[in-house]
Amino acid sequence: MERSLTIRYGDLSLAATIHYPSQEGKTECNKLPLVIINHGFVGNRIGVDRLFVLAAREFAGRGNLVIRFDFAGCGESDGAYGDHGLDSMIEQTRAVLDYGLGLDIVDPTRVTLLGHSLGGAVALLTGVRDRRVKSLALWSPVSYPFNDILRIVGRKAYDEAVTKGQADYLGYSIKPAFFDALMKHQPFQETQKFPGDVFLVHGTGDETIPVDYTFLLEKTFWLRGEGRCEKSIIFQADHTYSKGEHKEQLFKATGDWLVGYEQRQRDWQHWSI
Repeated sequence: MERSLTIRYGDLSLAATIHYPSQEGKTECNKLPLVIINHGFVGNRIGVDRLFVLAAREFAGRGNLVIRFDFAGCGESDGAYGDHGLDSMIEQTRAVLDYGLGLDIVDPTRVTLLGHSLGGAVALLTGVRDRRVKSLALWSPVSYPFNDILRIVGRKAYDEAVTKGQADYLGYSIKPAFFDALMKHQPFQETQKFPGDVFLVHGTGDETIPVDYTFLLEKTFWLRGEGRCEKSIIFQADHTYSKGEHKEQLFKATGDWLVGYEQRQRDWQHWSI
């Protein structure tokens, strides 16, 4: 079962969809693990080729409560996207966390942020700042926000934003403060601060965000004193996993990782001892 809802963030309403597990997908535990999906730059909760719709249904079918939402100014949410930088996206994600953890059917010890592209950077930065986040699943994550988004929009758009106060990108008005917020954050430098488990996925055919980022992220996550990091590299998959076979691999790898949480915790405790 799934239904649409709105989540308040300040004076704005964020459009969201919540997916409940089917009776077959439910576990014996009374409380459900929560997965929140963060979309990428100028995206929405549906995703390219329905990526997030299909993902949410897959993970709900495996026993998770899943919430996917539109960042302010995207999809059906209120606001203008260019007015909301990374700091705002982090706080919007925390507002969705507030909603999800306010449901009495959610297990607060099993909360995962799943982020794609820029949403991956937002998920990591949120997890570092909010200990309610227990694990991260990062799909093709942005790791150098300013450089990565500048490469997508082009130098001309950035120069226009700086000189004229805003730039048009695909109909979105991007302001200098948006770029300033991207420049402020360096996810690579914050990996050491997240104590939970991390799952990384990237396609070798990604021409938007280099697959090398995921290998580097894996190394930095393993330098931590706690928490595990696993990765799945999907051969020839593009940035949005547009082919059906690549989606299947993405969903299976992530779904298997999600349901393996309790076993990983037991394994980690034994390893620590």
